[in-house]
Amino acid sequence: MDNLFIILTGIIAVIATFYVSTRLNQGAVRASAGLSLTVALFTLIFPDLFSNYLLVHIPIVFLGASFVGMVSKELISNYWVLGLAGLLFSMLYLNTGSYFEGFGGALGTTASISVVLILGLKTFTKLTRIGLSSIQNKN
Repeated sequence: MDNLFIILTGIIAVIATFYVSTRLNQGAVRASAGLSLTVALFTLIFPDLFSNYLLVHIPIVFLGASFVGMVSKELISNYWVLGLAGLLFSMLYLNTGSYFEGFGGALGTTASISVVLILGLKTFTKLTRIGLSSIQNKN
């Protein structure tokens, strides 16, 4: 159940950061910092609402996923794709946490990997559609 909350935190963090940054015109840094501070304070003020595991990891995951939400709207502007990026970040966080121990900027690195994979997926699907349409046009 804790992992589900971590995944939801990642998805919400990406979408909320992008929304505050782009729709509310607060900029990426202000959106990330403000929302991350709010979540961290919430977990400090209401610790009884969370397990010990979530008390530690929710603020960390939210901060890291908010880095993904700082992506330019020229690169990613679809909220479903942003949610997928948040899911990807959360899965990477849950499955590679020990791998990045000792590396500076582990959250930023994980966020960067998430964005690059999503951009690669977008490019691949676009190329696949172009390839399929060119094959159909030849027939």
